[in-house]
Amino acid sequence: MVSIDQIGTQIELKEPPQRIISLVPSQTDLLHYLGLEQEVVGITKFCVHPEEWFRTKTRIGGTKKVKHELIHSLKPDLIIGNKEENTREDIERLKQDFSVWVSNILTIMDALKMIEEVGKITGKIAPAQNLVSDIRKEISEIQPADRSLRVAYLIWKEPLMAVGADTYIHDFLESTGFTNALGHLSRYPEIQLEDLKALDLDAVFLSSEPYPFKNKHKSIFTDVVPIENVHIVDGEAFSWYGHRMLKGIQYAKALHRSLHIHS
Repeated sequence: MVSIDQIGTQIELKEPPQRIISLVPSQTDLLHYLGLEQEVVGITKFCVHPEEWFRTKTRIGGTKKVKHELIHSLKPDLIIGNKEENTREDIERLKQDFSVWVSNILTIMDALKMIEEVGKITGKIAPAQNLVSDIRKEISEIQPADRSLRVAYLIWKEPLMAVGADTYIHDFLESTGFTNALGHLSRYPEIQLEDLKALDLDAVFLSSEPYPFKNKHKSIFTDVVPIENVHIVDGEAFSWYGHRMLKGIQYAKALHRSLHIHS
């Protein structure tokens, strides 16, 4: 079986892999959804879903710094990583000894293609295709709003960092009825509160990850929008590509309806 990953690397597998290591939390969660309980032998310390795997699977380090000796000891026949989550140095080093399939997720369509290809290379074609079909259906049922809501989506506190264009979260926001008011900037820009004041925002979204924003942080932004328009949002819903996209889309749709009613 030949597969070309999302950074253009061709890998060849003689049969579906029996020993898989996942270097990305959302993709680990997808592998569990696809039924690869026995095949997955290693995950990262950030792969908190499913909880049972987090407690029982071997943790091979973090997403940015993997333990190469431990990975070698697990003898994987497939490693699944991601261009953004993992370092180029780690990926290149692992490629010297193992088959490494790397995703590159900038849009919902990229995520759907990843699900299909991971399903193919792991021998789980049917459940992967069914999942993609369900996600496409959920997206197709998004009703166009009378007015798109302008939001700033913040991911870090010190320094203050937001989501710009060329990111999965940007595409997810735009696909679920929001306008990313910082979409004119690239990737994850550092910003100042003064920058937000000039954006004519309907709402500020404070993500629950990677920085764990809490209600106590809302008051920081009251000079930008009224405090009732500052929302702590589920970071997994907006950023985890894989089977959580289904609940994520439903979550975003419900949030949009709620904000639209009160805007």
